[in-house]
Amino acid sequence: MQSKAPNSVDVHVGSQIRFRRRSLKITQTTLATGLGITFQQVQKYEKGANRVGASRLQAIADILGVEVAFFFNNVTDDSLPMPHAEKTESIMLRTFLSSMEGFALNQAFFNIKSPLTRQRIVSLVKSLADRPRDEEAKID
Repeated sequence: MQSKAPNSVDVHVGSQIRFRRRSLKITQTTLATGLGITFQQVQKYEKGANRVGASRLQAIADILGVEVAFFFNNVTDDSLPMPHAEKTESIMLRTFLSSMEGFALNQAFFNIKSPLTRQRIVSLVKSLADRPRDEEAKID
């Protein structure tokens, strides 16, 4: 039997919870303790596997110091017409920003004060992304 895919809004809300929790350097266990649940339940919320009820979402918002609306920022409504490529890009961006690497890269990048240095980093990353695969193999 195939499991049902999580609802895209539940996934978005979960990724927003994860993003805010990480930005405050709060562990899943700490958040779970504040909510009176297990850290596994927090994991399920963050993955969108379990839907967060209204009262629980309010409690999460209180602990994380945000309004409930924060969790719905930039939510995409699947019922609205949107090109497939744009939906895919939006999902990839959310997935990246909620990953450990994406979160760390985002925080480090915004701690760089020099606009010129930021521009140079973006140029470097773009050039690495555009580099042919066979060229990488020769260097490594």
